[in-house]
Amino acid sequence: MKKIALTNNIPLWVVMFFLFHSVFTTNGVLAQNQKLHPYLFFPKAKIDVLKERIKTDTFINNNWNSILKEADGLVNKGDARAKIDYLAIAYLVTNERKYADRIKDVLLKLCSQPTWSNPEMLQRNPPWTSDLQTADRCWSVAIGYDAIYSTLSKDERKIIVDGVVRNGIKPALNEWVLPDTRIHTLNSMGHNWWSACVGMAGIASLAIMDDYPEAKNWAETVSKAFEEWFFFNGDELQNKPKTMDSKGGMYESMNYAQFGVSEYFFFRLAFTNALPGKPQPKLDGLKHYAEWFMHVCYPRTGQLFSLNFGDGELSVSGERPVKLLQALGYESLNNLWYINLVANNQHREGLFPNTPIGIVYQPDISKVPKLPNLPTSALFEDMDWASMRNSWEKDATMLGVKCGYTWNHSHADASSFILFHKGEDIIKDAGNSWYGSKEYSQYFCQSEAHNVVMFNGKAQPKEQEYNGSPLRGQLSELMDAGDIKYLQANATGPTSANFARNFRHFIWLGKVILIIDDVKAYEAGKFTWQLHPGGDTQKVGGDISIVKGKSAVLVRPLFPETLVQTGFDHDFPEKMKLKEITAPKARDPKNPTEVYYSIEYPEDVKQTKFITAIILKDSANDTKLPVIERLHNETMRGVRITQNGKVTELYLNLLADGHIMHLNSCNSFNGWDTDAYLFGVSYPENNKNVKNEDVKDYFMVYGSYIRKDAETIFSSLSKVYMIAQKNGNNLNMELQGQPLINASFAMDKKPSLLILNKTKIQPDFSGNQLLLRVESAGK
Repeated sequence: MKKIALTNNIPLWVVMFFLFHSVFTTNGVLAQNQKLHPYLFFPKAKIDVLKERIKTDTFINNNWNSILKEADGLVNKGDARAKIDYLAIAYLVTNERKYADRIKDVLLKLCSQPTWSNPEMLQRNPPWTSDLQTADRCWSVAIGYDAIYSTLSKDERKIIVDGVVRNGIKPALNEWVLPDTRIHTLNSMGHNWWSACVGMAGIASLAIMDDYPEAKNWAETVSKAFEEWFFFNGDELQNKPKTMDSKGGMYESMNYAQFGVSEYFFFRLAFTNALPGKPQPKLDGLKHYAEWFMHVCYPRTGQLFSLNFGDGELSVSGERPVKLLQALGYESLNNLWYINLVANNQHREGLFPNTPIGIVYQPDISKVPKLPNLPTSALFEDMDWASMRNSWEKDATMLGVKCGYTWNHSHADASSFILFHKGEDIIKDAGNSWYGSKEYSQYFCQSEAHNVVMFNGKAQPKEQEYNGSPLRGQLSELMDAGDIKYLQANATGPTSANFARNFRHFIWLGKVILIIDDVKAYEAGKFTWQLHPGGDTQKVGGDISIVKGKSAVLVRPLFPETLVQTGFDHDFPEKMKLKEITAPKARDPKNPTEVYYSIEYPEDVKQTKFITAIILKDSANDTKLPVIERLHNETMRGVRITQNGKVTELYLNLLADGHIMHLNSCNSFNGWDTDAYLFGVSYPENNKNVKNEDVKDYFMVYGSYIRKDAETIFSSLSKVYMIAQKNGNNLNMELQGQPLINASFAMDKKPSLLILNKTKIQPDFSGNQLLLRVESAGK
């Protein structure tokens, strides 16, 4: 064989190295920080781990067999484009060309099409050439192309790359991101569509970096743009909400939150895998995001439920974004707990272990905790959602409340609530319907479809569903002291066309949840209290009984009047009237209507106070119920609740409802002097002459002092919110409401243990007064 002459006697291996390096870097195959295909979601290292888990883990093996069966069914028929990830992983694990050939056939046909644009969107002005349909096709091409890259010829790659650039990537970037051609803004479309259209174009750009010189820059442009999307703060001029809550969460509902953020997390994970070490935006809020899905979930026997405000669905979970966050390095045992709650195929957009990406990124759940390490209540103040529960155990009791904005997928439901109890949404949200149906805008988006107070049949104006609410509703002052929980809702802003004042207070006391509505209109009219039951409902004396399965509650109107105890309403014209209203039923074509209830105060008044008790029953036949007494005089409405050997007195101060100016709301209730809007004490049953030392719990909303028998129990210069629980010589206190609070609290002696706002502190005790200082970080 003839020898090759080497210039200047350079060794052959040196020449081959530089030749190899030059050729490959020229074509982009080994560009800096870039990997060989596949690198988006199925890198070789991940596939190798999966192969080993299939051999050694029965759970993984069973799910893998399900995936492979699906892929085999797609080889010759079925919608292979929509499930191209099944074919992709089947090829990468088995190396059988039948899967790759099917992918190639799909991609060549798809990328030979002249356009992927939706004809309906092209009718808009200006035309939209990029939407969720084009985003979906970008995803399909990216997944398929990355998986079978090595099997494609140069000509086949060109057809696919040119097609995805022409039909998917450029339309998205031109209309959603790039300055010279962009037609969308975060203010108009900065919700789940933005992350889907831009994110999928970004993933497709990452997939073709080897073959299209501009693609890497496109991906980096998308990465930077997502930072602005994530921190979009809304606007006042067109009533747009902030996209993300600073503690996690997205106002658009559970459905669209999990979809919208998942589209970004997919892109971020693909970027991390494809360009390791390449910086991405630092988004501190991501570390909180998984916990939002946990706080709005309801663990139960059977499918995991979640708060379904707005266009949400009960069975939709955040399993997909939580699993993606785990893959991105935001790992926690709480994540494992949540992922383990979700069943395969529970809803259509999961990363379940019987799905291709789901099985690859399925974490080891051998160390999953029985319960999460999370507080039992949470308030998301930017989006005004809150949840309170008595336990993280399955089938416990959970109360969800929403206020905030109305716009897009967020309905006119300021101060509405959902109650889960013993496994069921026993007081529910009416739900939603297909967006094209007349019922969607006329009913499901409107106030009457929610558990709110109405005035003359109105609350939020109907046009807010499209135009948004110029004034937001707010949730605030969440306090959770275990047996006592409290939340304040202010729905005055969104309902201000009909209400001059619209406050709702939730006080959870053992087996009783009190809802106090402080409402005022601009003229006299009829106020009604809306109730959407989630079970079989009937009037039983002065109660409304709701039962479903093992779940049962009683709803008992207490003020401004009670329901008639008998069926003779005409004999008691002053009593509350219970009316049945037939309305559309959500997504049930066989049973298209259902009944909800309106509790009406019969008198025409300009201002009133509703006090309603929800009694949580242990079963439908539970007879060991709390005893509730009505208390009232000219300046007070209240209740006395006796349960489990304890008496709780709660007073609503009518002088503190905003109708007087400059004069403090000083009042006296059963020997207790206070200026508080709401004041409560708990003490042992059969105690006739209650003194400070007898009281186990103090509760105060918007008050500055408590006095009894000439002794000052509590004092602060400003009105604050407080729960104080005494257990022997230990004190647990929640104290909030101002950025700086200097307060005093009377005790016989220095407490052995002081927990202030869930933090153990050293007591500052002088005389018989405990001196307290609360200073918020934002002061």
